[in-house]
Amino acid sequence: MLSARTCLNAKSQLGVFKLTLKASSIVSASTSSATLRIVVMPSISNLQQYNNYSTSPKPAPKLTLDDVNENILKAKYAVRGRIPMRAEELKAQLKKDPASLPFKKIINANIGNPQQLDQKPLTFYREVLSLLQHPELLDEADETLLSLYKIDSIQRARKLLEEVGGSVGAYSQSQGVQGIRETVASFITKRDDGEIAYPEDIFLTAGASAAVSYILSMLCKGPSTGVLIPIPQYPLYTASLALNNSKPLPYYLREEENWSTDPEEIEEVVQDAIKKGVKPTCLVVINPGNPTGAILSVNAIESIFEIAAKYGIVVIADEVYQENIFKGSKFNSMKKVLRNLQKVHHGKFDNVQLASLHSISKGVSGECGQRGGYMELVGFSHEIRQVFLKLASISLCPVVTGQALVDLMVSPPKPGDASYEQDQQQRNHIHEALEERATKLFETFSRLEGIECRKPQGAMYLYPKLDLPFKAIQEASHKEMEPDEFYCSELLEHTGICTVPGSGFGQVPGTYHLRTTFLPPGTEWVDAWEKFHREFYDRYRD
Repeated sequence: MLSARTCLNAKSQLGVFKLTLKASSIVSASTSSATLRIVVMPSISNLQQYNNYSTSPKPAPKLTLDDVNENILKAKYAVRGRIPMRAEELKAQLKKDPASLPFKKIINANIGNPQQLDQKPLTFYREVLSLLQHPELLDEADETLLSLYKIDSIQRARKLLEEVGGSVGAYSQSQGVQGIRETVASFITKRDDGEIAYPEDIFLTAGASAAVSYILSMLCKGPSTGVLIPIPQYPLYTASLALNNSKPLPYYLREEENWSTDPEEIEEVVQDAIKKGVKPTCLVVINPGNPTGAILSVNAIESIFEIAAKYGIVVIADEVYQENIFKGSKFNSMKKVLRNLQKVHHGKFDNVQLASLHSISKGVSGECGQRGGYMELVGFSHEIRQVFLKLASISLCPVVTGQALVDLMVSPPKPGDASYEQDQQQRNHIHEALEERATKLFETFSRLEGIECRKPQGAMYLYPKLDLPFKAIQEASHKEMEPDEFYCSELLEHTGICTVPGSGFGQVPGTYHLRTTFLPPGTEWVDAWEKFHREFYDRYRD
């Protein structure tokens, strides 16, 4: 008879094990030289203990960086990199203790975010948007509605609501609303002096960044794919190439020639890539330039198409700053230049493929947070357009309010419309304010020791060259920073001005730059920068 609590020890060919059981649980047991067999009828308490044990094992480990897609870890985006992250920390510190730092606020000159930095939204945009978001207002009596909104805002809202199917909360077609694409095509045709654009070639996107993602994800097939990018460049391109595990092929812009291109160097980059087994698939052109603020001449654009035609390279024209043009400068769209080449040189440029990008984030719109833009495909086959449509379909559709803003951007109030005069006043004010701020900052840099800056022609940025003292370069090395990053870090810590080091955009080895917007209002921050710069050079003077 088993005791109330029995330990059974058994030895078999399978090993040694020990069981402790309650006598009341055992129904039968038998042993042999090879096996020990026990049939157990567990009590309720035993079953509960077993269930508790089986459902609470040692937790599986959390994700580590080893589990993350290595292409994401490789991607870098300096515009929101280490210095902007430090700026956010300082902003939080100021909120808790306003007197804890030698400045009162952070000046975010690191990113082209107009409405964060004083640029007011256009009234016409906001009137139409509010009616789209709350269409019940359109049911109000005419006299009530007209006391709140101008008649052309009301008419545009009704037209857009009809085109989107009655609500901006519903999905649209993946390529974008047909009526809005027709409006974009009309805008491009007018801009390019009658060179016809077709709605089926237009893809509405969630900003120009989404269009870049479409193009690169479609054409990048791995490390054997190369994409030519201008240096300095907008970091979106190198980051996107890292995500797609493809190779950036940098070509340097000529600073001494106001950041123009060098066609001979570009062709050398192409030929060198081919020799190394890398296929140059795309060539990126940012015009007007980011971060340089320069505008390419027609001759420079033509030379790019010469190379594209010769090697079968797709041209990506990032033209999101086409509305930010200063007096005395002229923007020529790449499509217009291509069409003129095709007329003069019959057949030579017929197979050139061009993807042109535009956005509501820049210009006088400044609607960065609304995420709207478009891409025009020029020279692509129907089959390739269908692949773009597949990519767009995976994302369902672009933001519908962003699409509506694209419509407003490319078709603003016209002379005779109720909103026209106010809209023109607001647009002129934005243009004049930006050019005035750019001039002020440029003139300040021009009189400072150790800074060389090209006069801006457009966009939202200056990209000055820094001739840093050797002691400053040594100090940067001690802090494990690039020299221009060290300068930008010190500028932030002493003045609250947040900029982006040139090392985040790429630059000729041995040179140092930074990018700053001229969006912030007023002159106090410029004066603070000038004071800091003089003190910095005195501190580290050789």
